Amino acid sequence: MGILNTLLRAVTWWNGQTLNTQFFTWRNGVKVGEDDAGNIFYRSKTGDRRWVIFNGMAEASRVSPDWHGWLHHTFEDPPAERPLQHKPWEKPHLPNLTGTDEAYAPAGSIRRVEPAPRSDYEAWSPE
Repeated sequence: MGILNTLLRAVTWWNGQTLNTQFFTWRNGVKVGEDDAGNIFYRSKTGDRRWVIFNGMAEASRVSPDWHGWLHHTFEDPPAERPLQHKPWEKPHLPNLTGTDEAYAPAGSIRRVEPAPRSDYEAWSPE
């Protein structure tokens, strides 16, 4: 299984870092911090580039707004050094849930466990 994982890492980017990214990170990266999902954030030794190594599937919506702001140079200091102040009404960050069991299903959707009864529909019955 180890050889297969190494081959997959050499040619796929969506299942974690590739071998090239690992080598680049080893040579040029400085670890800045880690988020609650286990994603690890790096900056270059010169400080001009920033990137994330995902813990598992590479999905951009898994990066919290705090770290997203740092990655895109909106905030100079990473959240590990200077956390953002959150309002009491803010909800916790959730990744994109499309395609999962937790995805949003509106009332009347066939994906709901118990679809809401339709008040605008009357079943046809032959007379």
